[in-house]
Amino acid sequence: MACLLLGAGLLALLTVTATGLSGTWDAIQHRDAPRTVAATQLNLALNDMDAQAANILLSSGDSGTGKGRLGESYTNANRIYKQAQETISSSLRTLGAASEGDKVTEDTVVALTDDFAQYQELVGRALENDEHSGGKDPARADYRRATDLLAQRLLPQARQLVDANDAVYEGEYDAAHSDLIIQITAEAVLGTLLLAALVVLQLHLARCFRRIFNPALFAATLCALVALVCGGQLLSTSADQLTIARHDSFDSVVALSRSKAIGYDANADESRFLLDATRRDALEKSFLDKSQQLYGLKDATLATYDDRLATTWDAYQRDHANRQFTGEYRRELDNITFPGEREAAEKTVAAYAVYQKDDRTFRQLIAEGKVQEATVFCIGWASDTSNAHFGEWMKALDQVTAINSSHHDQAIATGRDAIGIKTPIAGGALLLAGLLLVLGLRARLAEFV
Repeated sequence: MACLLLGAGLLALLTVTATGLSGTWDAIQHRDAPRTVAATQLNLALNDMDAQAANILLSSGDSGTGKGRLGESYTNANRIYKQAQETISSSLRTLGAASEGDKVTEDTVVALTDDFAQYQELVGRALENDEHSGGKDPARADYRRATDLLAQRLLPQARQLVDANDAVYEGEYDAAHSDLIIQITAEAVLGTLLLAALVVLQLHLARCFRRIFNPALFAATLCALVALVCGGQLLSTSADQLTIARHDSFDSVVALSRSKAIGYDANADESRFLLDATRRDALEKSFLDKSQQLYGLKDATLATYDDRLATTWDAYQRDHANRQFTGEYRRELDNITFPGEREAAEKTVAAYAVYQKDDRTFRQLIAEGKVQEATVFCIGWASDTSNAHFGEWMKALDQVTAINSSHHDQAIATGRDAIGIKTPIAGGALLLAGLLLVLGLRARLAEFV
C-alpha cells in the first residue's frame, strides 16, 4: 500500500507540475513577451516618428514652393514617418487588449493614446504649415510643441509600459522558478522513498517466500526508476529553459530594444538641432546624455567622448572584465550567452563608434556655417553620410537582438517539448509500475495461501 501511495503521489506531483509549466509557457509566449516587445516597439516608433517629422521639415525646401527640396530624403522621411505611425497604432491596440484587468497599465495606455492623438495633431499642423508660403517658422513652433509633448509625456509613458510589462514577465518567472525548486526537491524525496520502499518490499518477499527476487516487482522498480529519471529531467530542463528564456535571452532583448530606442532619440536630436537653432545647447546636451546611457563614460564631454570610447573599448577587448564604461551596451556585454552573440555585440559597438565620430563631423560643419552640407550629411542617404552609418549601427544592433530572440523562442519550444515527451513517459512508467506491483503481489500471495 505504501508503494502505491508513493507512486500515486509522484504521479500527482508530475501532473500538477506539467499543467503548471504548460500554463507558464503559454503566458510567456502569448502574453508576457509579446506585451513587453510591443511596448519596446512603441517606444522606438515614437522616437522614429518624431525624427522623421523633423527630417520632413528639414528636407522639404522652401515653404510653399519646395525649392531646394532634398528629394530622396523627403520621400524616405515621409515613408518611414507613416510606417512609425502605423507601428504606434498597432502597438497601442496590442497593449490595450493585453492590459484588460490591470488598471494601472490600462490607464497608462489610455493616457498615451490620448496624448498621441494630440501629438499627431501638432505634427500634422506643422507639416501643413510647411506647405504654405512663409510657413517654416510656424511649422517649427508646432513641431517644438509636439516634441515637448513627446519628451514630457509620451516617452515616459512608453518607458513605463516597457518596465511594467517586463516586471510582469519577471514575476511569472520568479513564481515558476520558485515552484520548480520545491517540486525538484519533492520529486527527489518521493522518488527515492518509492524506490526504497520497492527494494524493501523485494527483500521482504524474498525472505518470506524464499525467492531471490520477484520478477514483476523488479520490473516495477525499474519503471519507478525510469519515472524518477524522466521526472527529474522534466523539472531540471524546465528550470534551465526558464532561465534561458528570461534572463539569458530576454533581458538582452529588452536592453537592446531600449538601446535602439535611445539611439533613435539621439539621432532625432541631431535633426532637431538643425531645425531649431534656439534649442541647440539643450539638444547638444541631450545627445550627450543619451550617448552616456548607451556607452557611459564618466565626466566625458562631446569633445573627449570619442577618444575615451576608443581607449576604454580597446581595454575591454583586451580584458572583458574591464569596467571602464557603463550603460546599455555594458549590460549586454555582461550577459553574453549564445554562440555569435559576442561578435555581433562588438560589431554593434564598433558601428556606434563610427556614428559618434560622424556626429562630431556634423557639428563641425554647422560651426563652420555649412548648414546645407550638415543637413545632407545628417539626413542624406548616400553611403558616406551619417544617416547611412546610423543604419549600419541599427542593422548590427538588430543582429544581436535577433540572436537573443531566437534563443528565447527556442527555450520556449524546448520547455514545451520536455512537457510533451518526459511527462507521458514518467506517467506511463508509474502506472505500469503500479500494475506490475499489484500483479507481482497477487501471484506471491496466492502462492502463500
